[in-house]
Amino acid sequence: MKIIRYILFPIVPIYYAITWMRNWLYDVGIKTSKTYDFPLLCVGNLSTGGTGKTPMIEYLIRLLKDEKSIATLSRGYKRKTEGFVLADSHANADTIGDEPFQFYRKFKAIKVAVDANRQHGIAQLRGLDEAPEVILLDDAYQHRKVQASFTILLTAYSNLYYKDIVLPTGNLREPKSGAKRADVVVVTKCDPSISASEKEKIRLKLKLKDEQSLFFSHVDYATEVYSEKRTLDLATLLKFTLVTGIANADPLVQFLTEKGLEFEHLEFTDHYNFKASDISNLAGKSLIITTEKDYVRLKDYTALENKLFYLPIEIKLDKAAEFNAVVKTSVN
Repeated sequence: MKIIRYILFPIVPIYYAITWMRNWLYDVGIKTSKTYDFPLLCVGNLSTGGTGKTPMIEYLIRLLKDEKSIATLSRGYKRKTEGFVLADSHANADTIGDEPFQFYRKFKAIKVAVDANRQHGIAQLRGLDEAPEVILLDDAYQHRKVQASFTILLTAYSNLYYKDIVLPTGNLREPKSGAKRADVVVVTKCDPSISASEKEKIRLKLKLKDEQSLFFSHVDYATEVYSEKRTLDLATLLKFTLVTGIANADPLVQFLTEKGLEFEHLEFTDHYNFKASDISNLAGKSLIITTEKDYVRLKDYTALENKLFYLPIEIKLDKAAEFNAVVKTSVN
């Protein structure tokens, strides 16, 4: 894969020019973005994935759900449906996608919807009898047809956007100059002990505007793993199989290794659609630990009953009170 990316390097300037021009057309008003008179919060990134958008959306839900009626709107990547779908009791990963289904399972008081056409999805949500007061746009940073009222840009510590280049050789969906559209930038997946001097070095490298706020976050892993029926203490697990279908499993693998746990790792591509042969192979394992996103796609296979568990995560911010205040101000 890396060799192919290097071979395709001559395409990089073309991709750069096309995406830069597209942004310029929106920036100068030749192409127009639809604006709204209610809070519309966007969480996204410049790269192709693995920055922690799902935990950030969940953080925002927890922060706002007791004060505002909330809806999430995602594209519903790799779902088997089309158009606008509002999650209900019949929803699953096939109908709305794995990450939206994860939101629906965890937060019963909010509305969860998917629509590749974000303008249409917003209109459908706001047309409901109980319309949400705040809509959280998941992975919509490049969706310029919609103008969010507040935008959070994520960049992973291990692959900060200023070190990267655009596709197909790099991982950026658009030039790094696109970061100027963000209200807040969050460096995710940091070491919890990251120093103040390191944060300052990153701040200078990111070259943020004066009005942009910068925060740092790390992943907080649970001490227990969960299934539909049971909970197990992670520290007591003697040996298990780790199954991941996410963009970057390295932090999770590192965490489990540092815990001194013994496991084999079966790694699949992001949003992987598990085949019958995969399930047959997994059925032969005695204990399977997976991510919450993978769990919602695997939990209904009877062959994995009583052996499949997931490890929840949350994000922790370095200046949580300041971040929370900035977000809450944006919705009031």
